[in-house]
Amino acid sequence: MRQIAVVSGKGGTGKTSIVASLASLARSRAVYADCDVDAPDLHLILQPQIRERREFFGIKRAFIDCEMCTRCGSCQDACRFAAIRDFQVNFALCEGCGVCKLVCPAEAVEMRESLAGYAYISDTRFGPLVHAELFPGEEASGKLVALVREMAREQAAVRNLDLVLIDGSPGIGCPVIASLTGVDLALVVTEPTITGEHDLERLLDVADHFGINAAVCINKYDLNPAGSRRIEDLCQKRAVMVAGRLPFHLSVVEAMVLGRAVAENGGPVAQAIAEMWSVLEKQL
Repeated sequence: MRQIAVVSGKGGTGKTSIVASLASLARSRAVYADCDVDAPDLHLILQPQIRERREFFGIKRAFIDCEMCTRCGSCQDACRFAAIRDFQVNFALCEGCGVCKLVCPAEAVEMRESLAGYAYISDTRFGPLVHAELFPGEEASGKLVALVREMAREQAAVRNLDLVLIDGSPGIGCPVIASLTGVDLALVVTEPTITGEHDLERLLDVADHFGINAAVCINKYDLNPAGSRRIEDLCQKRAVMVAGRLPFHLSVVEAMVLGRAVAENGGPVAQAIAEMWSVLEKQL
């Protein structure tokens, strides 16, 4: 089983649009995993039919037993997040640190698991999709990403599919690390701008740290040829392959309006994505 993670330094670089197009090209041979659990949107294009839902429990939060509580105020004084008021816990503010439980002389505080979201297994026109919903304000997004990836691998094994295609989170934080760990190839989507170049370097550093092979896709490369050349020079210095160069074209907008993948709709960007897919298949 092979795993490809598509990541980017920030949101809006075209990562999810590219994943949807790769899904259309890899039809019937892959499982798709939307690991951008804080702001998932792959489902907007793949239009899944949910078959299974699993509960996700994130961090534990404090709960005060009113019958055991002596109202001494130790928990309120010790809480650095102002999560306890009138001897009641505000779950939206509680960070699950457990200090209130530690200082309570009456042992009236209990740390309880709380429902933080759901993970789904769905069917799409391109094959199975595993995706998730993290409730607003909840923590442990990296833990939810790990669950989504585990479920995707299970689906691949059950259906005898040889590829897991991951739509990763933007940036370089915990959910991105959870999206990248153990994959066979990381496709980094960037744009020919100063910030895009900076974000690309950070992601390549993360991939190097975890020993992950990386390839680069330059989106809208023709809007700034000089910037694209700088990115290509950077990739050459780091011995990283530029797998794709996607032009700027209104066919992308047209596909989004129709709720379709760019590769389904045709045009120069679709052709460039198809060529990039051939390169990625050879790389794997």
